[in-house]
Amino acid sequence: MTRKYLFAGALALLAGCATQSHHTSRPPAPTPTTAADVIVPEAWVSAPVPEDELDSLAAWPTEDGRVWLIATAKSSHRLAVYDGDTGERLRTVGGPGQAPGQFNRPNGIAVFGDLLFVAERDNHRVQVMRLPGFTPVAQIGQDALKVPYGLWLDETGPGQLDLFVTDSFMADFRTGKLPPLSELDQRIKHFRVEEDGDGSVRWRLLGSFGATDEAGALRMVESIAGDPLHDRLLIADEDRRVGSTLRDYTLSGRYRGLSLPAFDADAEGIALWPCAVDRGYWIAVDQLTPTLFRVFDRTSLAPRGIFRGEQVSNTDGETLYAASTRRFPAGALFALHNDQSLAAFDLRDVARALNLGNDCLP
Repeated sequence: MTRKYLFAGALALLAGCATQSHHTSRPPAPTPTTAADVIVPEAWVSAPVPEDELDSLAAWPTEDGRVWLIATAKSSHRLAVYDGDTGERLRTVGGPGQAPGQFNRPNGIAVFGDLLFVAERDNHRVQVMRLPGFTPVAQIGQDALKVPYGLWLDETGPGQLDLFVTDSFMADFRTGKLPPLSELDQRIKHFRVEEDGDGSVRWRLLGSFGATDEAGALRMVESIAGDPLHDRLLIADEDRRVGSTLRDYTLSGRYRGLSLPAFDADAEGIALWPCAVDRGYWIAVDQLTPTLFRVFDRTSLAPRGIFRGEQVSNTDGETLYAASTRRFPAGALFALHNDQSLAAFDLRDVARALNLGNDCLP
């Protein structure tokens, strides 16, 4: 995640190839070698928009009782807003550029309150906007981030957030050559973000982390999600050469010594499904055709089953909205489909199909 200037030429090359994968050694999404336990039909799949190259998702409840799904569109350098109950595309936001309100290869996205955070790979920053107007508020990390991809937010106090950003710099993007292990302690950047009474946002870099041993090293990183109740960060390592998987870190950046079994393809989106007290499940994307959604116990990380949809494939990002909506009384899992559509799964259908019990259902 360091050495922005060393890789500027490679980044310019990637930016010119709008549909090129961020890791050029990664082949297209293959078919699974692991069978899904069940098929869960999609509640809806949105109309395709191939030119966008959609990547990641965040859900935001509006004042009128709807839920917006906000997706990053890497190739068109904008955000796309969808209705969470219907999949209807409502609007787009932004366009290519470096100014506030513009984007350059937006990727990871997250919401806290009315603040929207968007990681921009080729602007080397996280842009903060205020909803519902998508008003630019701040730009975070321009001097610290090299190739930012994913992000996760943790509320640590009133008006105070910790922001974790994956930073997947490479020694050579064209060949997929990794930096030396000694530099992988820069894989995750940790920021403190504070909102003032006047609505302005201040931030500072608290540090960076990542294991530098073979077992825990974060080689190719994008998706990240956390669970403060269990002091856990799950970080997706996409390097299939060592087995793409999720690695288990503490919130302070210590590798616990545990990585989940290797996925069939790329470990991608990660979503926490919190349930009664401290129970629940993690749902992680295995980027295949069709996509496999791997479900793990929230506490032990023991496997609880695998499901797939009838259509969804080649998924990058996902987001889980556990609150009730008009269409989904128990919430929904929203996922990208083939870089050009969104899809929704009713969480009631997922729970029943995998016999997860009633802990997560109203």
